[in-house]
Amino acid sequence: MGIFDFLSGEFIDVIHWVDDTRDTMVWRFEREGHEIKYGAKLTVREGQAAVFVHEGQLADVFTPGLYILETNNMPIMTTLQHWDHGFKSPFKSEIYFVNTTRFNDLKWGTKNPIMLRDPEFGPTRIRAYGTYTVRVSDPAMFLTEIVGTDGEFTMDEISYQIRNIIVQEFSRVISGSGIPVLDMAANTADLGKMIAAEISQIVAAYGLSIPEFYIENISLPPAVEEALDKRTSMGLAGDLGKFTQYSAAEAMTAAAKNPGGGGGMGAGLGAGMGMAMASQMMQGPWGAVPATQPAAAAPPPPPPVEKVWHVAEGGETKGPFSKAALGRMAAAGSLARDTFVWTAGQDGWMQAEDVQELAQLFTILPPPPPGA
Repeated sequence: MGIFDFLSGEFIDVIHWVDDTRDTMVWRFEREGHEIKYGAKLTVREGQAAVFVHEGQLADVFTPGLYILETNNMPIMTTLQHWDHGFKSPFKSEIYFVNTTRFNDLKWGTKNPIMLRDPEFGPTRIRAYGTYTVRVSDPAMFLTEIVGTDGEFTMDEISYQIRNIIVQEFSRVISGSGIPVLDMAANTADLGKMIAAEISQIVAAYGLSIPEFYIENISLPPAVEEALDKRTSMGLAGDLGKFTQYSAAEAMTAAAKNPGGGGGMGAGLGAGMGMAMASQMMQGPWGAVPATQPAAAAPPPPPPVEKVWHVAEGGETKGPFSKAALGRMAAAGSLARDTFVWTAGQDGWMQAEDVQELAQLFTILPPPPPGA
């Protein structure tokens, strides 16, 4: 074996990357002068991709496997005419290893409350937080759009941008979903899928994808939560009278167990509560209203509905007219005794003098005296 063959064998490159961190997304293989020798062995492990950059331009992307960098198995490099220089390759190339595994347990949250219109509470604000996962789906696009020439790119360098995208899409989807705030906890899985689909469309332009998205909690402002707690407490208490009696009985039991703890005060408190209990029991079962108290006044009946009449005149129907209006018409002579009238509930048209309520309109003036 000649000295040239020996030196060539000694300078054969072994290009690989073993990642012992948990946040490195891209790592550039460092070689002095960025010289990649002819016949170099490139090892790409599972969960990795290798991007070959030659003279500043992306040349090829290698998926997991073992590769020998020669012209016969690198069609993209067939135009390079400098491999014949042996281990003194004059051209410059770079290889970037891209981590294609999932980056898990990444946090997101709403920095400021989100305004929305709730069907039950009206305009309100909510906060939310959760976790998500991200992975590189297109190594070439991710290197071109995000990484550039960074020799070591970590998840922290892009997590802030992704969180901004998540909060933006979460705010838009949650505001337009129409789901009541009290029902959101039962729909977090569906909301997470909807939001993940919207986020994935945006980060796909970066060469990324969001395999998983979780909403851990959606909370209301403290004032609204306090009002809800009071409403829940009232619902649990039920009948306030029964609840008061129960509380008094518990206090009496506690005072009886500790007769010397409060001196005469405990005995007086117990006696006072006992008298109050006895008074309530004398009123009736479960604190009924005592018979000596006046009953609440019944509300007045609704006013009677005033009738209205229609008048038949010249083959046409006129009205409706109130009784007062018909009285004025009778006084003016435009309503006679034989005028046909009708009102709701009346069986057909009748002459005005045959309707008891209207017959009175024609007897306002006294009739002629007898013998006149």
